[in-house]
Amino acid sequence: MYEEMKNSNLFTMEETIASAIFEGCEYPWEVLPKIGDFIKELGPTLPADEYEKRGEDVWVAKSATVFDSAYINGPAIIGKDAEVRQCAFIRGNAIVGEGAVVGNSTELKNVILFNKVQVPHYNYVGDSILGFKSHMGAGSITSNVKSDKTLVTIKYKDAKVETGLKKVGAILGDNVEVGCNSVLNPGTVIGKESNVYPLSMVRGFIPAKSIFKAKDDIVEKK
Repeated sequence: MYEEMKNSNLFTMEETIASAIFEGCEYPWEVLPKIGDFIKELGPTLPADEYEKRGEDVWVAKSATVFDSAYINGPAIIGKDAEVRQCAFIRGNAIVGEGAVVGNSTELKNVILFNKVQVPHYNYVGDSILGFKSHMGAGSITSNVKSDKTLVTIKYKDAKVETGLKKVGAILGDNVEVGCNSVLNPGTVIGKESNVYPLSMVRGFIPAKSIFKAKDDIVEKK
């Protein structure tokens, strides 16, 4: 029904170790409650010559770089050639894709980062899915709970889509660029290859190949 928000139109499934979690799920918010259990099932099956278990329900690729001051709480998987920088705080239920960057003082919670995602500077990403090669500029964050604590809905054109969840952050399609110090409000979905201006406050669905300048100023990329 909401074609542009379907997983198949947002993500390249070959670019995540977590592709199986999307099976049977049409929309990304349906995946969010499953992340923790999925990691616990997938982790023990990862090849021992490529991944090592570090603590309870934490698997880290041997080719990944994790700085000593970073904190990783399970369940979590850190993919091949990923980089988890100084003072990063991974709270659990987190899949960090191959070649991804989790930057200094960045906080993750209940997330899937596809391969080559970058959240490199002072980002908060919670209850969110970030597609292949998406990037969040310095200081940009996902807000995952409404101020009145009611269930999150997603504004899609003239409809309000019920997620049935109290916590939904942002869904970024492949190659999305989010400008510095932007806030992605609960239930934000941004289509593939779109750009968000710095200092933006974003809510609802933003079509693929768009430039978000302001709430009433969204233009198609040329």
